[in-house]
Amino acid sequence: MSGNHQLSPAEYRKRIFAILGASSGNLVEWFDFYVYSFCAIYFAPAFFPKGDPTTQLLNTAGVFAAGFLMRPIGGWLFGRIADKHGRKTSMLISVLMMCGGSLAVALMPTYAAIGAWAPALLLVARLFQGLSVGGEYGTSATYMSEVAPNGRRGFLASFQYVTLIGGQLLAVLVLFGMQLWLTKQELMDWGWRVPFVLGALGALVAMYLRSSLAETASSDVRKKKDAGTLKGLLQHKRAFLNVVGFTAGGSLMFYTFTTYMQKYLVNTAGMDPKLANGVMTGALFVYMILQPLFGAISDKIGRRNSMLCFSILGMLCTFPILHLLKDVSSPYVAFVLAILALTIVSFYTSISGLIKAEMFPAEVRALGVGLSYAVGNAIFGGSAEFVALSLKSAGMESAFYWYVSALCLVALIVTLRMPDPQRDGHLHDDVLVGGEAGAEADAGGGRKPA
Repeated sequence: MSGNHQLSPAEYRKRIFAILGASSGNLVEWFDFYVYSFCAIYFAPAFFPKGDPTTQLLNTAGVFAAGFLMRPIGGWLFGRIADKHGRKTSMLISVLMMCGGSLAVALMPTYAAIGAWAPALLLVARLFQGLSVGGEYGTSATYMSEVAPNGRRGFLASFQYVTLIGGQLLAVLVLFGMQLWLTKQELMDWGWRVPFVLGALGALVAMYLRSSLAETASSDVRKKKDAGTLKGLLQHKRAFLNVVGFTAGGSLMFYTFTTYMQKYLVNTAGMDPKLANGVMTGALFVYMILQPLFGAISDKIGRRNSMLCFSILGMLCTFPILHLLKDVSSPYVAFVLAILALTIVSFYTSISGLIKAEMFPAEVRALGVGLSYAVGNAIFGGSAEFVALSLKSAGMESAFYWYVSALCLVALIVTLRMPDPQRDGHLHDDVLVGGEAGAEADAGGGRKPA
């Protein structure tokens, strides 16, 4: 099949637009998901009025965790839809579901108005959002990997994490702006609803952009007997287990140095909360910019070598970085150490979706990517903060450093034992966009990983 050097300028522009359309929905999905966490301090009393503030936050955190646990179901459901009915259909449904969940939270009556129905409905809305996010990752990763031209897949597919991090940053910035313009009482009374309204509106824009995207899964692929089925996926169980294995270390390290790090700087290092928030906002911005750079590096050195860099450096550097951050006093030093850690993580996150897509054939690709990622992410990534705080409360905080390092070792072992997906995988040739596309190596009998 042709490489990207034979693409016409018009075809290349079409692919770039497809990348932007797919990633726009990813941005909105993750903005909506993180807004809940960041705004919880303001709306917790409205839905859980009894008890002290800590109890209220624990209740909202429980609803947040429930959304996290829905991800494997979302990975399975939307992966099946994407493989059976097309990537575009799955992406439109997932962003529509996120729009509905955000709008429901924005308009939801409080405990004072409808009693116990309020937290129950909040849980239902959050479950819908968790289902949506669980499906978004696998489908958008698959679509972006298929539509990116061969030779530049690492660079272009890395924009999945650009928008994932961008959604988190946008949620922080929206909340920061509201804190400047509104009083704390106004935020608790009605202000917390605004970000959810913005998220719902953003989802409508993403739906518009995605509605014009071309499909990458051909009708021949979608009509295959085992397309989108667990039976079909089990034929590639080694690839599935490999993905779960290196996702465990990658997701754990990602959540350790992004969502948990602000709390770590405050609770362990004793840094002022606003200062810690500033450090991590700056670090996340740099981290977002690093993704295309490291994606381009993977195009040059290979996906397997990128994973080896991540797992070796993660295994060797996690303990010293966290140990130094424990006693840090300068925000500048904290910023540099956080950037160092996130640079290491970038070897993984920049190719996170692509390397998974390369390991599965087209008829079970979205299901394989979404479900394997969701399982590893929910078990290890989603539990990062809970494990860290539990070990800290037990007086064994340094054990968490070893825990992260150990899972990076697992990622190293998995990577050493698997073939290079970029060279030997199922996404070896270009996937054409539009008009019964999906014409790739595996659709016609490409090489399979050993």
